[in-house]
Amino acid sequence: MFKKVRFIILGIALAGGVVLTSAVSDNYFEISKNLDIFTNVYKQLNIYYVEDTKPGELMKTSIDAMLRSLDPYTVYYPESDIEDYRFLTTGQYGGIGSLIRKKGEHIVIAEPYEGFPAYKADLHAGDIILSIDGKDAVGKSTNEISQMLKGQAKTKLVLSIDRNGETFEKELERETIKIKDVPYFGEIAPRVGYIKLNGFTETASKELSAAYKSLKSDEQIDKLIIDLRGNGGGLLNEAVNIVNFFVERGQEVVHTKGKLKEWDRSHKALNAPMDLEIPMVVLIDGGSASASEIVSGALQDLDRAVIVGERSFGKGLVQQTKPLSYNSQLKVTVAKYYIPSGRCIQELDYGNKKNGKAQVVADSLLKPFYTKNKRPVLEGHGIRPDVQVDLPEGAHVTISLIQNNHIFDYATKYFYSHDSIINPKEFRLTDAEYEDFIKFLDGKDYDYETNSQKLLSRLKKASKEEKYYEKLEDSFTAMDQKLANNKRNDLDLHKEEIKSILENEIVSRYYFQSGRVENQLAKDKRLLKAVELLNDSKEYNSILTFVPKKKMGKN
Repeated sequence: MFKKVRFIILGIALAGGVVLTSAVSDNYFEISKNLDIFTNVYKQLNIYYVEDTKPGELMKTSIDAMLRSLDPYTVYYPESDIEDYRFLTTGQYGGIGSLIRKKGEHIVIAEPYEGFPAYKADLHAGDIILSIDGKDAVGKSTNEISQMLKGQAKTKLVLSIDRNGETFEKELERETIKIKDVPYFGEIAPRVGYIKLNGFTETASKELSAAYKSLKSDEQIDKLIIDLRGNGGGLLNEAVNIVNFFVERGQEVVHTKGKLKEWDRSHKALNAPMDLEIPMVVLIDGGSASASEIVSGALQDLDRAVIVGERSFGKGLVQQTKPLSYNSQLKVTVAKYYIPSGRCIQELDYGNKKNGKAQVVADSLLKPFYTKNKRPVLEGHGIRPDVQVDLPEGAHVTISLIQNNHIFDYATKYFYSHDSIINPKEFRLTDAEYEDFIKFLDGKDYDYETNSQKLLSRLKKASKEEKYYEKLEDSFTAMDQKLANNKRNDLDLHKEEIKSILENEIVSRYYFQSGRVENQLAKDKRLLKAVELLNDSKEYNSILTFVPKKKMGKN
């Protein structure tokens, strides 16, 4: 069968009037030859390998390894993972509507989605899933449990749950779950509107448009912040639609270039804009990727918005899904995209790998491009903000508390001892409640190594190599003890950081995802900077205006 592949390909090419060069012909020969080799290896393994093989898993492993050698975005979805594929493109999947997380040997409910089966069944964050339809869930990965929870809408499943030592069962009926692209919007300062956009599924532009119109009519805003932080992207056409709301009809938003001519396309604003005048700030961070970078990059290139935050992820590649046999799908990288200035913001070069690793082009080699107002911008390495707002790195103690689920567990404890809390925006833990959290940590493991301890370890190693360790051992021991005794001090030193994360987790127990966003707004350094900029029209306009550097005269 596989030996015929070469001749079939050649026949199709000739029938289409294609003249094959020697190089192309050799390429088709390589394809048919290697397909023949592959199918023989696969056959021999399944016949002769000492243990029983699972042909489906074996094939999936080989396909995944092949695609990983290209880039992380070219992915194969077998029929069993089709719900994951649907979620990527539509934001919809069949399931119970809940985030889950690993905790020791167990999988626990992390956050039910408001209005969906898990919420309707009164499942709470912290509930331990013991079994699903009688199948033991202990020791399973989050991916395994996720696959068991997903399925066709209107199918039923029974969960065995452990809540604070009490065991009970819940029967749920799966529904089509649609995660909102806009989980929150509102007026965050006088006449300043805020829209949080989490994704670019097929409803993103519709949801953002509705949020904007509501803010204009109800709050009468005259300034706007669009928050793309943590937004990993999605559908290209939705990004184009959103930019279209704020730029002239006919303006090119992005164009793509691929190996095939069909991917050399210009994507323009096709509709009448909603607002060409409103001052705008777009918030980005390292988690803003793909479609988020098209929106922020196009608005930056067209001098239509000020970009605030930190440099974005740097994904300038476009994927398209191709249907395969047996209800499987292939998501494949087909093109690079270029925003209005002409730049591509792709950071890693997957076409020229060294030792199997994609290369990063040095800053000094990056080509400059220019915005509509002639401001210089660079290609590659994502979208650089017009106003950089750096945030402090999380303290080691905070990271350890999160990783060991202590903040999550205390929020669960708090929920069961408090029937309600005040509105999400104003909720704050008292000092007494923070002390209660510290007592909650007694006897719990949250070891971590500070930078000081890391440096001390390196110093110990160097002293041993240079034969000084024995003379300094007592000093090292004393320093070890002093640094190890700093846990309580660190809880006090980083109190505000830890409290902020605790408050956000507690709010999610009562007000879910929208509550998380609202709670964080008043403490958000980058958001506060965005409001400050929008309220200072002189500063805002100066950022979007190119000012040529004065040439130095000769004395």
